[in-house]
Amino acid sequence: MKTSIHPLSQVLTHNIGEGTSIWQFCVVLAGAVIGQNCNINANCFIENKVIIGNNVTIKSGVQLWDGVSLEDNVFVGPNVTFTNDHAPRSKVYKMYRQTSIKHDASIGANATIISGLTIGEYAMIGAGSVVTKNVLPYQLWYGNPAKHRGYVTKEGIVLDLEFTDRLTGIKHTLK
Repeated sequence: MKTSIHPLSQVLTHNIGEGTSIWQFCVVLAGAVIGQNCNINANCFIENKVIIGNNVTIKSGVQLWDGVSLEDNVFVGPNVTFTNDHAPRSKVYKMYRQTSIKHDASIGANATIISGLTIGEYAMIGAGSVVTKNVLPYQLWYGNPAKHRGYVTKEGIVLDLEFTDRLTGIKHTLK
């Protein structure tokens, strides 16, 4: 598989795995590391100290700032916003905070991820959510501010916090 970089993108890194596609109007700085078989859609910006695993999909309009890492099989929806400075000021540069998106997590369109958080394995963030707290593996969070609303299986099946067993009719509350 050949790496594909659209000629209307500016890609300064040489750390790109085989089979990765970078579409038009993207900017990728020299220090970024991008794994194999990734799909980075149009109009994305990837800063120097960003690590992207294998098989990651990043939809259009996403900016990945220093300190963001995406593990294997992560999905980032259109226009997701990551931050990396908890108290930004113009022309005052501080140490950025690390944000970690664990393998197989999914982040819905237009969500905002506040800096310094971890989103666990297989977790799912709903579209338009503002995530201000760490998210544990397999959890479903959505809203503004985002709250724990259910669970997600490896297959992507959403389980509410409360559900009725179809076979027994017994109502369960997940914790």
